Amino acid sequence: MDRIKIQELEVFANHGVYPEENALGQKFVISADLYTDTRPAGKSDDLERSVNYGEVCRRIKEYVEGHTWKLLESVAEHLAFEILTAWPRIRKIRLEIRKPWAPVRLPLKTVAVEIRRQWHQAAVALGSNLGDKRAHLQRAVELLKETEGCLVTAVSDFITTAPYGYVEQDDFLNGCLLLDTLLTPEELLDRLHEIEQEEKRERLIHWGPRTLDLDIIFYDDLVLDTDTLHIPHVEMHKRDFVLKPLAQIAPWMRHPLNGKTVAQMLEELENFS
Repeated sequence: MDRIKIQELEVFANHGVYPEENALGQKFVISADLYTDTRPAGKSDDLERSVNYGEVCRRIKEYVEGHTWKLLESVAEHLAFEILTAWPRIRKIRLEIRKPWAPVRLPLKTVAVEIRRQWHQAAVALGSNLGDKRAHLQRAVELLKETEGCLVTAVSDFITTAPYGYVEQDDFLNGCLLLDTLLTPEELLDRLHEIEQEEKRERLIHWGPRTLDLDIIFYDDLVLDTDTLHIPHVEMHKRDFVLKPLAQIAPWMRHPLNGKTVAQMLEELENFS
């Protein structure tokens, strides 16, 4: 991906652990690499198809001057979020914030924090078999649309499927959605659990009836196994109620372990059945 570089923008602002830093202020030096596709602008010579780095510089100055945080880490985190959400063309950012007047009482040129943040693509499966199933799924989509750092980019049709595992229960309504997100996998999982709780999800029986079930299927090409989270979802390749709706909106997505696309996995599952 191409980069637009902003180097050593000086801002006078009020950030620091000590009260006098918040009151008196000091100089901060900010550099940013903005990762974007410059080809459309380069071929057309049209600023509207690029990222206006002058506007980005002004936003950095106004934002850093207009807030107060104790930690450089907080300045960097919030500023990265601000830029990525304000300019959709910027897909990734490397941000460095230097504090040349850091009060450490030692000979020191500067202290700096550098972070990299970017948009990630996640696939999320939705299911419900209690109450107003369609309303539960639609509510989940709307709550994700309202979540800071999340952009719902595609939603499948909702399909009726037989229960999986524990079969003595009503049929499910299932779907999938694609999400661009600035949340980490763990933060996204926490948000999905919050939405489930808003819809009164109760975890009484494994694979049992539920008002709302939300699962992360893919997160970029990440492979992750922890006590609480497995990506890609460990049984997604066996589940037509995941593969069918996901194939509607992302048949090209590829499983990072078996190398197969969603369309291929669905075809194999249907042939096996």
